[in-house]
Amino acid sequence: MAELKEIYKKRIRSQLGQAGGRAIAYRKLYAGCKGRKPSAAAFAGAVAELKLEGVITENKSGLMLCSAAGVFRATVSRINKTFGFIEDEEGTEIFVPGKFLLGSMPGDIVMAKLLPQRGELPEGEVVEIVKEGFSEFTGTVEKDGKTICVRPDTLAKELMIVSEINVPVRVGDKVLASVSRRGERHSEHRVRILSAFGDSRKASVSAEAILYTNGVETEFPEEVLKEARLAEQRGLPQEEIYRRLDLRDSIIFTIDGADTKDIDDAVSVSKTETGWELGVHIADVSYYVKSGSDLDKNAMERGTSIYYANKVVPMLPKELSNGICSLNPREDRLAFSCLMKLDKEGRLISYKFSKSVICSRVKGVYSELNTMLDCIKRGEKISDTLSEKYDGLIDTILLMDELAAILTENKLKRGAPQLETSEAKLILDENDVCTDVIKRERGRSELIIEEFMLMANTAAARLARENLVPFVYRVHEDPSPDKIRELVDIVSRMGVAVPQFTNVKPKHLAEILEKTADMPFAPVVNNMVLRSMAKAKYSDEPLGHFGLVLEDYAHFTSPIRRYPDLAIHRILTDLCYNKQTPEYLQKRYAGFAAEASSQSSERELIAMRVERDCDDCYIAEYMTGHIGGEFEGMIVSVQEFGFFVELPNTVEGLVRVDTLANGPYDYDGRFTLTKFGKPVYQVGNTIKVICSGANPASGQVDFTVVGDCKEEN
Repeated sequence: MAELKEIYKKRIRSQLGQAGGRAIAYRKLYAGCKGRKPSAAAFAGAVAELKLEGVITENKSGLMLCSAAGVFRATVSRINKTFGFIEDEEGTEIFVPGKFLLGSMPGDIVMAKLLPQRGELPEGEVVEIVKEGFSEFTGTVEKDGKTICVRPDTLAKELMIVSEINVPVRVGDKVLASVSRRGERHSEHRVRILSAFGDSRKASVSAEAILYTNGVETEFPEEVLKEARLAEQRGLPQEEIYRRLDLRDSIIFTIDGADTKDIDDAVSVSKTETGWELGVHIADVSYYVKSGSDLDKNAMERGTSIYYANKVVPMLPKELSNGICSLNPREDRLAFSCLMKLDKEGRLISYKFSKSVICSRVKGVYSELNTMLDCIKRGEKISDTLSEKYDGLIDTILLMDELAAILTENKLKRGAPQLETSEAKLILDENDVCTDVIKRERGRSELIIEEFMLMANTAAARLARENLVPFVYRVHEDPSPDKIRELVDIVSRMGVAVPQFTNVKPKHLAEILEKTADMPFAPVVNNMVLRSMAKAKYSDEPLGHFGLVLEDYAHFTSPIRRYPDLAIHRILTDLCYNKQTPEYLQKRYAGFAAEASSQSSERELIAMRVERDCDDCYIAEYMTGHIGGEFEGMIVSVQEFGFFVELPNTVEGLVRVDTLANGPYDYDGRFTLTKFGKPVYQVGNTIKVICSGANPASGQVDFTVVGDCKEEN
């Protein structure tokens, strides 16, 4: 059968190749291919495989080669209410209007063709679904007359009729459903309800559903918990302390958010005659999480902790993440210390990695250090409460601030783009309801920790590269020329003088950001520069980091919450502590580094999506209390279907084009809706809007326009 199938595949290719781009009906093609020993099953199998491989496609006229039909193989990556996205085999994302999706679902393998491009992304149409993928989705139970339906959260705007219910549900419940029978449009699909999460009006319920549908396990298996409890009970064996560098008398402390319970890193600094001594002391998780253990396997599966609203889904059980591994104040802890010597200009002269034991003097809090540094800068007295808490540490904090300023200046001299991200802080009440959304501000202490961690991460990657050992690097490749051309085009049309360059360098993007720093639309340009750059990922090859302008970079500083950090701790332990040879490390860790890099990159993308989607649900929950409220915001993105407006507190909502008066409007394919050839709604404009809707089930916030759009130049 398999041999005959391969023969049919060759004959099908030959017949269709000779057809000169014409389609051949299935029966006619079979008749021309069947030979002396015909097999309809083998022929059907050959056709199915060639479709799946993206070699042939089928339309109403028959079968033909994809190359002749102008179609290509793609995977449906995501579906929204009125549009979707597919990815071709090179990973290029293609926008597909809803009417051209053919009822496809995320994960489907499809044949598609390109349409004339009207926006930032290539545009396409699904012409055939070759293989059905994942069909589960979340939505809200509604009634259409007497018919029970599900309104998908994001998959489609139409109701889908329920054909089967496996659990008790009520109207308004958030549910998990799957497609039981497909139609040619999403509205024609029939679905079964698999499980119910609760009231869809609560963001916490929607967040639970998002975690479930993304395969995020919120509980740990019993065997993993058992290992974590044993590790906690082991504590700090005295014989292990004797083997280590004892830094318990050194001035070392942590700086984190007030609510942080999983504390990875502590710092120390001193000034010398020749420059600086900087210590970055990281929780020695690898001592407790042994290679190949259930703890280790589960941590690799998770890849990272997930943070949303005021919650965390940890990579490691709390016995480790909040307990014996966390660098809690005034408690002895095992650490992996990166001890660095820098010259007066902040250049890294030498470094060594040592297994250590430390005792953090205090749990420093970002906001408290920022307050103290501001008081000192203004010549004001620090409060008695803070003076008492940080007694004996103020001079060290000032040294940290001084060194961080030097390191920041070095980063600017390298030409690293100073990108800012709008991050929201969500305030929840005792009932887990979002009551406020505040823009998270970064002060001097956040920058101190950022700069010190960069130094330790650089040292770790340099050590691995120079010793030719397998490693998990954090890499950021050069941006694609197409995205840079698009960025230059948009920024130029906004009236910004763009630097001249042939091959983009980080300093070119830094210059664009600097030129627009004081302009009203600076946040928009910042986001466009960010989107033009490649996504950072993990790799077992030292490819460098474009955004930081560093040849060497890795993630060493957060092994409690990121698996790559734990992975390289294990490798560095064998290199620095157990004195293993590069040959031994190559044999032991080459495959592990490649697997950890791939798995961690994949899990990071899932975590980022989950965090964003969960936060969106809470933000929408907050905005349900502000329906009808008037706000002023900035247009941050324009699409054919409308534009997105961001408020000063980071809340983002959609103004749909069909809600705009005096239409229709034309989309320029980049960043403007025009009327009679003149810009009306454009990226960077400030605009007054009314909150017209907010749905915690989907995380969608809708705005409508108030008055005229103000153009800012």
